Amino acid sequence: MTTDRPLTDDQARGVRHARELETHLTWLDTFSGTALGVLAVASGIYTYLGVSSLLDDTGAMSVFAAIAYSVAVSVGIFVFWSYMMRLFPAVRTAQARIGLMGAMVLGSLAIVAMSSWLNAAALAGSAAVEQHLATTVQEYQSSLEQTHEIALSAQSLERDVARVRQSFEDLSEQEAAGALSGLAGRGAVFRVLRQKSAELSGLEAQIATQTPLVSAAFTEGNAILSRMRALTVEAGPVEARSVEFSEATVRLAGLIAQLRQLSVAPLVERAAQDLAASVVLPDLDGSTSQIRTDQASTITSVLDVLAQRAATLEGAAAAVIAQTPPPDVTYTPISSADAVILYARNFVPSWAGAIAIDLLPAVLVFILAITHSAIRQGREGTAVDDTMTLAELRAALGAIRDVELAMNNMPDSLAKETVARDAPEAPLRPVPDSTA
Repeated sequence: MTTDRPLTDDQARGVRHARELETHLTWLDTFSGTALGVLAVASGIYTYLGVSSLLDDTGAMSVFAAIAYSVAVSVGIFVFWSYMMRLFPAVRTAQARIGLMGAMVLGSLAIVAMSSWLNAAALAGSAAVEQHLATTVQEYQSSLEQTHEIALSAQSLERDVARVRQSFEDLSEQEAAGALSGLAGRGAVFRVLRQKSAELSGLEAQIATQTPLVSAAFTEGNAILSRMRALTVEAGPVEARSVEFSEATVRLAGLIAQLRQLSVAPLVERAAQDLAASVVLPDLDGSTSQIRTDQASTITSVLDVLAQRAATLEGAAAAVIAQTPPPDVTYTPISSADAVILYARNFVPSWAGAIAIDLLPAVLVFILAITHSAIRQGREGTAVDDTMTLAELRAALGAIRDVELAMNNMPDSLAKETVARDAPEAPLRPVPDSTA
C-alpha cells in the first residue's frame, strides 16, 4: 500500500507559476509565427530595393533575379529563427546551449551579410551617395584653393622682379651721372645696366599678363563648385544628378590643371639663372686706358651685384616651387550600397534599423529560453500527475473510457491476444488503493 506525497507550499507555488507561464506562451504562440513572417517579409522588401540599386540592367531578368534573392532571404530568415525559437528554449544541457548559441551567431552574421547591408542601402542609399558628392566637393574645393594660393604666391614674385629691375635702373641713372665709373654719360657700364633692366622689365610684363588669367580661372572654378554643391542637395533621383556632377568634376579638374600651369615661379627661376649667366659685355669706350680700367672695374662690380640679385630672385622662386601641391582629386561614382558601407559611421541609425529588423527575433529566442527555464524550475521535484490540469485530467479519463469500451466490444480471443502481445512492452501495474 502506497500513498502519494503531498506537495509542499513552495512546490505548489512553483507549479502554479509554471502553469501561468505556459498559459502566456500558449497565447503568444498564436501570433508569434505571423509576427516573424512579417519581419521576414519586410526585410525581404528592403533587400529587394537594395539589390535593385546594384543591378545596372532594368530588364525583366534583373527584376526576377532581385525578387528571387529577396524571397530567398525572407524564407531563410523565417526558417532560421523558427528553428532557434523552437530548439534553443527546449535544450537543457550547457553543451547543447553553447552549440546552438554558436549556430545562432553564425546565422546572424550570415543574415547581416546577405540582407542587412542591402537593407541599409535601401534605407539610406540616396543620402549616402549625396554624402559622397558633398565629400568630393570639399576635396575639389580644397584642391582649387591650394592651387590658387600657389599661383598667387608665384604672381607675388612680380614685386621681387620689379624691385631688382628698379635697382638696376637706379644704378644706370647713377652711371649716367658719373657716380659709378666716374665717367658721366651712357657708356659701357650704362648699357650693361640697361640691358639687365630691360630683361627684368620683360619678365615683369609676362608675370603681369598671367594675373587676369589666374583670377578668371579661379572665378570659373568657384562657379563650378557652386553648381556641384547645388547638385548634392537638389530634389530628384541621385543617379541623374551624379551624371551632371561627374561632368562638372571633369571641367573643374581641367581648371585646376590650368591654374598649375599658370604659375610663373618656374619662369622666374629660369630667368634668374640666366640673369647673371648671360651678360653681353660691350666694348669699353673710354678715351684713355685709365678710364677703360675704371669701366672694367665697375662692370665687374655690377656683375657681382647682378649675381647676388639673381640668387635672391632665384631663391624666392624656388620657395614658391617648393610649396607642396594639393593631391590630385578624382571623382569615382559609386552605388548606394557601396556608399552606405563607405560612410557607415554617418548613417548609424540606418544601419541599426537594418540590422534590428533582421536580428530582433534573437531577443524573442532569449525570452523564450528564459521562460521555459522558469517553467522547468517551477515543476522541478513534482510528479507528472501533480502538474496535470483539470482539462488534461478530463482528457486522460476520456481516453481510458475509450480504451475500456473498445476492449469490451472486442471478442474474447482477440482481447486475450492483444493483452498477451502488449504485455511484454507495457506491463500493467496494480493501481494502489488510495482508500486503504
